[in-house]
Amino acid sequence: MTQTVRKKYATVALVALLVTALDQITKVIICQMLPLHARIEVVQNYFNIIHIRNAGVAFGLFKGFGSQYKALSLILVVAVTLFLFGFLIAQMKKEPWLQTIGLALILGGAIGNLIDRFRLGEVVDFLDVHWRNLYHWPAFNVADSAITVGIILVIICELFVHKHRRQTDIKKE
Repeated sequence: MTQTVRKKYATVALVALLVTALDQITKVIICQMLPLHARIEVVQNYFNIIHIRNAGVAFGLFKGFGSQYKALSLILVVAVTLFLFGFLIAQMKKEPWLQTIGLALILGGAIGNLIDRFRLGEVVDFLDVHWRNLYHWPAFNVADSAITVGIILVIICELFVHKHRRQTDIKKE
């Protein structure tokens, strides 16, 4: 294994660990400081800190389903996480650093939310973004944010870095 590959593995582990730790620490703080369903207005008409629980899968999807579906959604989340981890390991040698960081963010976020699902049976969400009373985004947390940023980085890498690499390879031929 080359030094570069070892650095990528270490980077993935460190980033995923930091995301997971930050996610879990912020959730513990919210649970200790705010009663369930309490709200602190941070920026009037735009941003609140709240304490809610998401029994659904992502952004509250399927939260009205019964307990038999909660187990199914947990299995699905574990399967997706394992697939992502396998994909990450398989891609580590050849992918650029930007994609490595993106995948590490996704992995750390998935682990953070997975810990909540096993520990609480639901995910603690506390970031509440809205536009006055016109639009209200579903509440989210640090793990959700890391997953979103990770996905954006992977897409940027796919659209621009790989495209540039393919164009460079074509010019070399």
